[in-house]
Amino acid sequence: QVQLDVSGGGLVQAGGSLRLSCAASGRTFFSSYAMGWFRQAPGKEREFVAVSGRIGGSTDYADSVKGRFTISRDDAKNTVYLQMNSLTPEDTAVYYCAAGRRYSGLRDAMAYDSWGQGTRVTVSS
Repeated sequence: QVQLDVSGGGLVQAGGSLRLSCAASGRTFFSSYAMGWFRQAPGKEREFVAVSGRIGGSTDYADSVKGRFTISRDDAKNTVYLQMNSLTPEDTAVYYCAAGRRYSGLRDAMAYDSWGQGTRVTVSS
């Protein structure tokens, strides 16, 4: 397992942008991990947001964020990012970063072995 440190949350007005970062540490071979972002809004279950697949893997997005959010990774820095643009109040949630070594089924939280602590994103209308 790896340790994940999430940062970058905060309060933003609707239409604004935020960038979340998730830095991995420990005995990592970072590029061998699929890195996912999930979120959990108040009173709702945790949901998939985006994933960057492991070595040579592709990206995937939830329909609700497609075209607004971009996931990227810098394997040299052991870090994955989530650039969030055109934010709406519906994006308000605690955002979690996760790492796993599967190649498929990456929209499922069960595919991930390690989780970061979460960062709160609040979008005001």
